[in-house]
Amino acid sequence: MVETKTANFYEFLQISPNADSDTIHRVYRFLAARFHPDNQATGDAETFADLKAAYDVLADPERRAAYDADCEGEASGKAPLSAGVDFLDSLEGELNRRLAVLAVLYFRRRTNPRTPEVSLSEIETRMGFPRDYLDFTTWYLLKKGYITRADNSDFTLTVAGVDFIETQRTNIPVLNRLLTNGSDTSAADMAAAKRPSHSPEAPMIVLPDMTVIRDRRRRSRDRRFDSLDSSPDTRATDSTVAHSICTN
Repeated sequence: MVETKTANFYEFLQISPNADSDTIHRVYRFLAARFHPDNQATGDAETFADLKAAYDVLADPERRAAYDADCEGEASGKAPLSAGVDFLDSLEGELNRRLAVLAVLYFRRRTNPRTPEVSLSEIETRMGFPRDYLDFTTWYLLKKGYITRADNSDFTLTVAGVDFIETQRTNIPVLNRLLTNGSDTSAADMAAAKRPSHSPEAPMIVLPDMTVIRDRRRRSRDRRFDSLDSSPDTRATDSTVAHSICTN
């Protein structure tokens, strides 16, 4: 169950903090139909209860105002990602830094699709890690095409970055931990975490290419030999004819 004091209801509903009441109601109806216990395909009673609790707060102007005030007070004391993930180790720390940057940008992309840009200063604050050590991290992610950098130096997650996160979260424990850290959990994320999945330690499996490529040279050679094997043996016939001619 999502706790009121720690949950980010906006991220849980996957909407912007500036969303109007009509948007909140529309998104709630969509998610409620998806997670309602009567829905045999995607229903989830616990997620539906959390969804209803979030909607009840955000749909009431007075309760929403009080909630927003509480969130502003908690934001200043929110623990950075470095409190639960190691960013210092030379190799493992670098890999974790890449995942953390992707996670921060993913949250922004999900909750603010119209303004998904995140400054380096904000990334530094959210991670709780000096920006001086993020140059190689951001360079790598840029070259991979997972993020882009605007003219004002803000970073944005690309489609390739979104695909990486959503397909690899169950294969990379650290990434899954970053995506389910505290209030940064959406209704869809919570429901997905409850579904059975492959072991987090299981590596990606790349199926081999089963295309059969014919060797034309071999076929030509085999056809040549086959023609020799199938041709009639005339040696015995020629010998018989010669003997017949000589005896006549």
